[in-house]
Amino acid sequence: MSSFWVIGVDYGTDSVRAIIVDVHNGNEIASAVFYYPRWKDGLYCNAAESRFRQHPLDYIEGLEATIRQCLQQAGPGAAANIKAISVDTTGSTPVAVDETGTPLALTPAFQDNPNAMFVLWKDHTALKEAAAINATAATFQQNYLRYVGGIYSSEWFWAKLLHILRADEAVRQATYSWVEHCDWIPFLLSGGKHIRQMKRGICSAGHKALFATEFCGLPPDAFFTAIDPLLSGFTKKLFTRTYTAGEAAGHLCPEWAERLGLSTDVVIGIGAFDAHMGAVGGQIEPYHLSKVMGTSTCDMLVAPMEEMEHKLVKGICGQVPGSVIPGMMGMEAGQSAFGDAYAWFSNVLAWPLQHLLPSSSLITPEIAAKLAQEASGRMIAELAKQAALIPPQEHDELGIDWLNGRRTPDADQSLKGTLTGLNLASDTPRIFRAVAESTCFGAKAIVERFEREGVPVKGLIGIGGVAKKSPFIMQMMADIMNMPIRIHRSEQTCALGAAMFAATAAGIFPKVEDAMEAMGQGFEVTYQPNARYAGIYENRYRKYKSLGAFTATVNTD
Repeated sequence: MSSFWVIGVDYGTDSVRAIIVDVHNGNEIASAVFYYPRWKDGLYCNAAESRFRQHPLDYIEGLEATIRQCLQQAGPGAAANIKAISVDTTGSTPVAVDETGTPLALTPAFQDNPNAMFVLWKDHTALKEAAAINATAATFQQNYLRYVGGIYSSEWFWAKLLHILRADEAVRQATYSWVEHCDWIPFLLSGGKHIRQMKRGICSAGHKALFATEFCGLPPDAFFTAIDPLLSGFTKKLFTRTYTAGEAAGHLCPEWAERLGLSTDVVIGIGAFDAHMGAVGGQIEPYHLSKVMGTSTCDMLVAPMEEMEHKLVKGICGQVPGSVIPGMMGMEAGQSAFGDAYAWFSNVLAWPLQHLLPSSSLITPEIAAKLAQEASGRMIAELAKQAALIPPQEHDELGIDWLNGRRTPDADQSLKGTLTGLNLASDTPRIFRAVAESTCFGAKAIVERFEREGVPVKGLIGIGGVAKKSPFIMQMMADIMNMPIRIHRSEQTCALGAAMFAATAAGIFPKVEDAMEAMGQGFEVTYQPNARYAGIYENRYRKYKSLGAFTATVNTD
């Protein structure tokens, strides 16, 4: 049997990773990771202002480096086996482009301007703009937000566009269109020369840009003009058609074929968000919530189209036909902080290591730096080990997980986290346990919303870094949800999902479900809930909801 290989490229928050996969069995032939150098140095970001921007050069350099490294690992002749490339990215992570589809930060005039760079998913500088969109939508008879849960988020396409247009006149004047990261990379690889050639994916268009067949595409210009005259006429610069991730964006252009050492026969698939392709890589099933757990979570659920007729789930991140699996209804929810919540607590604890050890008179600065790095690296794992020894009690410390706002249910990025019930016996493992428990309660609130809106959740699938690395949190998740959670075997479910879509776009499989069956890696462990904790966690969950309601009131006063 001849070798058919595909490449899946996964753009994460801190790095991009690529894998070469054999389409016959899903075996990983090679893999490579590239950490964004400008992002690593903290350039163009200001956490105090919730501003997180990424330079397109980080993406371009990472794309070339990882694919070339994969081909080198795969050995001589590997390039001849490559049939297709598909990518996933974080989202909504859009950028201002000129008429050629070039991000403005790649032009000399804007090369160091953060407003001309990709606005990362967790950038919350557009709070006022999201509020304006929601206020305006309430005045229209047609509900243009009904397919994104009824509330528009500052993390999404239109809010970020309006913020950039308001904040920077020079960028506003130079902006021809506004493009998601997952749509730009396939355009780049296929050699697009004008923005009209760009094929936009239904994933980003439906979940973040309000595209829906019921609106005949995007909402009318009158809606956006009512939000702010700066948006007048902007829909004409965008798109009227979308594509599923199982379709092709084109073929590898001569320039990138030469840069990568590949053939121009290589098919380039339509891009999508990481969680959507990750759900496919993690072998999502109807009515099983696929939880991509990393710095944040994205929770994906698919259902047959005919069973979702007349059902609208309020407060989630959208329900879009074909966004996860073509032909099925794709629904997205998630939490703005998950792994980030644990990292925050770890960073708080690491402050003395980082600021006191370097000035110690007992050790050299070099040893101090190594000690701080070693301790910080072990912090979360050791905290989890100790927290796992503490059984849940009715009146333990309690937290709210909105450290980076609330994504779902009912998006509100202005909300803040909470810790309560502290006393003089509240040691570090107990506080960490409360933080971890709050993230699991936040996950339960999402399941509760789906079920309340008539969409059953029949099981949980865990994928991503936290799912693979933290048995403590996964067991707590199963206990709090009171249902089993299966952990997918693959270390790279997002990249694997991209590879599955690449194989589908190349015509190797007629539909992505066939690619999932042939290339899926299966599950490595299932966490079963502890029945003895069900009552305690149910009572604590009620307290979590009460504390959350109080926290929301305090945040908005």
